[in-house]
Amino acid sequence: MGLDAEQQERIRDKKTRLDALRPFPGAALRRLQQDFAVEWTYNSNSIEGNTLSLRETRVVLQDGLTIGGKTLREHFEAINHHKAIAWLEEKVTPGYVISGADILTLHKMVMTAIDDEFGGRFRTGRVQITGANFIPPNPLKVPDLLDELLEWVRCNPQNLDPVSLSAVFHHRFVWIHPFFDGNGRTGRLAMNIILMGLGYPPVIILRTDRNKYYRALNDANQGKFEKLLLLFFQGAERSLELYLSALGNGYDDYLPLNQIANDPAVPYGQEYLSLLARRGELEAIKEGRVWYSTKKAVKRYINR
Repeated sequence: MGLDAEQQERIRDKKTRLDALRPFPGAALRRLQQDFAVEWTYNSNSIEGNTLSLRETRVVLQDGLTIGGKTLREHFEAINHHKAIAWLEEKVTPGYVISGADILTLHKMVMTAIDDEFGGRFRTGRVQITGANFIPPNPLKVPDLLDELLEWVRCNPQNLDPVSLSAVFHHRFVWIHPFFDGNGRTGRLAMNIILMGLGYPPVIILRTDRNKYYRALNDANQGKFEKLLLLFFQGAERSLELYLSALGNGYDDYLPLNQIANDPAVPYGQEYLSLLARRGELEAIKEGRVWYSTKKAVKRYINR
């Protein structure tokens, strides 16, 4: 289990390029983190049904305004998630190891003014998840199961690469379902403690991949992790490219796949290039529903 050798090499190469830029320019990093936090908040909340658009999320977080027609809970979800990201960025440095206290703190922040009674507290009753192919374990087992999961992350007995480690952790966390509410948002924050502690930028699961994400989690419940690992690999590659672009090393020559396919030197059509991108075989990143790649990446695929 884990990313295949080619995927691992692509991630390692981009991580090496990013590390070469350290220490990052302060102003550029702050701007990147501000934009990234808004996008991360928007996507994670949208997966859970929050109807604030990306623009509305930015208005709430950066301008402090309320949006007409949106619920108070939706505003708190945005504000809380944004504060949780700020907490992560301040607390998690290279070498940091995730703890149970971190998870409880994140959940309490996520649920502030939404469910203060159970924010930062494990569930005390059984739950059932609509559309899922499993029933979460007995609540009495939750603390021990979470401790076992955190010990597994610390030991990493399968020697998984960082992206795979965070993906498997996330699946197991969602399966344990430690809380009555807020498990998805907390889990997507917590998985990034692992990546950030290993020097990687956070991975964002895009709202446009919501159905794919839930199907991948259901597959993982049956021991089939390929789709979940691919989703995390694509998210990690996208984040690395965004960081490299903002900090001065790459990304500018990315083009929509339809433009690349129109090049007479490219022997593939847009649909085939899109298929390669979705499979992770072509170096590509996703913005909204559109895939982007480079002519160099297509040439590398042809010549491999």
